[in-house]
Amino acid sequence: MVGMRRSLVTAVVAAVIAPLALSACGDNKKPAAASFKEAPSASAEPSAPPTEAAAVPIELSVTPAAGKKNVPLSAELGLQVSGAKITSVTLTDGKGKAVPGKLRDDGSSWVPGRTLKPKQTYAASVVATSDSGLTKTVTTSFTTMGTPARKTGTGLYLFDNHTYGVAMPVVVEFNPGIKKADRAAVQKRMFVQTSPAQPGVWSWTSSGTQAYYRAKEYWTPGTTLTVRIAVGGVPTGGGRYGDRDRGATAKIGRDFRMTVDNKTKKMTVTQDGKVVRTAPVSLGRPSKPSVSGTLVVMDKLPQTVFDTTDTDGAAGYRTDIEFAQRITWSGQYIHSAPWSVGSQGRTNVSHGCVNVSPSNARWLFDKTLIGDPVTVKGTGVKADYGDGWTPWNLSWNEFVKGSALPVPEALG
Repeated sequence: MVGMRRSLVTAVVAAVIAPLALSACGDNKKPAAASFKEAPSASAEPSAPPTEAAAVPIELSVTPAAGKKNVPLSAELGLQVSGAKITSVTLTDGKGKAVPGKLRDDGSSWVPGRTLKPKQTYAASVVATSDSGLTKTVTTSFTTMGTPARKTGTGLYLFDNHTYGVAMPVVVEFNPGIKKADRAAVQKRMFVQTSPAQPGVWSWTSSGTQAYYRAKEYWTPGTTLTVRIAVGGVPTGGGRYGDRDRGATAKIGRDFRMTVDNKTKKMTVTQDGKVVRTAPVSLGRPSKPSVSGTLVVMDKLPQTVFDTTDTDGAAGYRTDIEFAQRITWSGQYIHSAPWSVGSQGRTNVSHGCVNVSPSNARWLFDKTLIGDPVTVKGTGVKADYGDGWTPWNLSWNEFVKGSALPVPEALG
């Protein structure tokens, strides 16, 4: 599915929700977060229309209506046309400066390339041209609302010009979460393009605090993801509006996967389909089991401190950790555990994390990318949906049920 977040494109992503308050071997603090066709140029308007009568009359209407006030800052130019095709769209601000934008694929509207400014009058001119060369021009002008007093915070977990693993979902967060009744309007403003094309679908968590975008299968290595989360000024429910637009262009790297089997206490690592390493592991002990499911590397910390005293009180601990790779928000990681080397491959002694030896931890840390998949099997405890980037924990049929918009038949 073609659509129009950490974008925190060149910096850290802001406005993310609080992590799940669950106890695990690591801390539960989150790291910072982070399709259109081109509209014809205004110069495409013919200098003089033909004089002969059109076989089919051109009908063209444009919204917002002329003189409309208090228009949302996310306003699109709604287009209805028959007997012709849209050949030019021009939108200018109060100073006469052109606003960039693109037509939706279905031609139903023209979407400005940036959030409109508050309390400003915009003028639009739309030209439709018939097959016989006749044209019709419709103009309108409208005034936007003031700066919204209440906003929904957003985050995009994607950085510009970064390379990610094949399981990297596009992850957008909302604070507070978006209620079901408001999700369709928000989702309509979340756009993803992939090259080569791999159509995907957005799916929401039950709380509405996260939305994931993925294709049926992992991304093809070398894919380019171009994302625009154009929710700045979009009504999000309860009198709130999206805080800002976010976007990023990123690439997918090689196919690197980790599979952890509780039965054998072993991790198997493949790259481009070939086994490149195996490593003994120790998983969560019975009282603090590791979770099973397909998870994703979300963060990498060469050195950190695991502090569970906030959640576990006197039973908690504070420990220096090396080569930590987060796979759940609730605090499960793959990390170096020199103290459990004797148990690795034999028995489970961790607080839920995947313990590996210092040498294996360093090797993995040097090889992995954010977005690489980690599949954990056989622990008897399934990962909670939303505790980490978990869209791969659902079958495709279940995943698409979370879309707030109809799913194209080819993807359903």
